[in-house]
Parts: sequence; C-alpha cells; structure tokens
Amino acid sequence: MVSPNADQESAVPTEGRLLGLDYGRVRIGVAVSTPEQNIASPLENYTRGSDDADAEFLRGIVDEYRVVGLVVGLPVHMSGDESESSRLAREFGAWAGRVTGLPVVFWDERFTSSLAEAHLLSAQLSKKKRAARRDKLAATFLLQSFLDADDRDRARPASYNTSDGA
Repeated sequence: MVSPNADQESAVPTEGRLLGLDYGRVRIGVAVSTPEQNIASPLENYTRGSDDADAEFLRGIVDEYRVVGLVVGLPVHMSGDESESSRLAREFGAWAGRVTGLPVVFWDERFTSSLAEAHLLSAQLSKKKRAARRDKLAATFLLQSFLDADDRDRARPASYNTSDGA
C-alpha cells in the first residue's frame, strides 16, 4: 500500500473557492465551489492548447474567482490501481499547482463521467449537447464529492495501490 506522494499534493484551505479539474488530454472540465465550500457548480469545458495558453487560462480563472486550491480528478481502475491516465493526471495537477501557485489535492474520479452522462441522458439532450457539457459536469461531481467528504485530508483511500508499486 502506498500513501500519496507529498511532493505532488498538499492540503487545500478549508475556506475559499476551490477549482475542480477533470483532466483530459484534449479537454479539461472545470467546476468551482462556493467560498463556503459547500456547493460545486459547473464552470466550463476548456479545450487545451499550448502550455502557455493553458497556464494563462488557469491563472485567469484562479484570479477571477479568487480560487484558493485545486482538486484534480485522479482516474483509477475499479481495483484502485493507478494507470497511465493516473500518472498523466498527477503530472497535470503538479503543473497546475506550479503555474497557479496553489495547493493541489487529487481526488478519486471513478464514475464521474458516467454519472454526468446519465444525468445528461435523463435531460434528453442530443449527443452533441451532452458532449458539450459532460466534462464540466464530471468536474462538478468530482468537486462536490470532495466537498462532501468527511475526511478531505485523504487524497485517496489507504487501500489504493499504484500499478507500478511506487
């Protein structure tokens, strides 16, 4: 069993807005919390560009909403094992923390995309409209899960393992 790497994450403040980020290689779903950290709301889907453009986008959102911390979705297998996608999400989170100067916590994002899709299907939206909303809704579910957690200091349950044993 492996505990989270302290170099890659730190506790986020318990007051002030948090940004939920559903990392993807093409798009990032973005959600924001209330300053009281009790409600998450979808913000937007950001289509990734260059590192400079991505950094400018993140810093702009952080400044506009006065964000105090980042919650980055960590994709893991049903077994809890991490994957290549987990590694990429961790790299993204570490980078986002560096470019914004904010603390980052990684949070289990299992089922957020399928939950988002189910909600969008129940709204009887077209495939195109569902695709346009899915990532930011997944980020909202991810962030709300973090906000609702009894123990926010856990980045992931102690039973999780990394696939490479690191």
